[in-house]
Amino acid sequence: MHPLKQRIIDDIINTEGGHVDNPSDSGGETNYGITKAVAVVNGYYGDMRLMPRDFAFSIYVTEYWDSLSGDSLVMLSEDIAREVIDTGVNMGIERSAKFLQRTVNVLNNYGQLYNDIDVDGDIGPATLAALVACVNLRDETVVIKALNCLQGAFYIELAERREKDEAFVYGWLKNRVII
Repeated sequence: MHPLKQRIIDDIINTEGGHVDNPSDSGGETNYGITKAVAVVNGYYGDMRLMPRDFAFSIYVTEYWDSLSGDSLVMLSEDIAREVIDTGVNMGIERSAKFLQRTVNVLNNYGQLYNDIDVDGDIGPATLAALVACVNLRDETVVIKALNCLQGAFYIELAERREKDEAFVYGWLKNRVII
């Protein structure tokens, strides 16, 4: 396993922490950031408090890293890979991919630097090619700032729509929106 993959996933698991079963959390019961629903889909039917960290790690690889083309992202930028995977864990892989696609599109200077890509929630060859062009022609840190702006705005909008999420928004902004 690539050492950056190991480190990024371990860091996310450490940020997520252990077992949580907060009735206000729309995701429901979790352990290591893995919801019970995701655990069951991946073959874990036991008590969530007892789910092994290694099992959670394997879910991170298949559900998040592989689904978001983590191997390709990390070859381009460890920081972008970390941001996209972490956002996928916390907000869903489709939303994370769309944030990346939207960011790449708005940084292409009216299509003069590279062509727009479809915002379809799938990080495939077209998204990766546009991201490579974006990082080579723009500043990687601006890509990360834009991703964090979208993520932070989503958290605030979520808490405005669902008052119960005000209990979580401070932690989300503190631990997930990294500048």
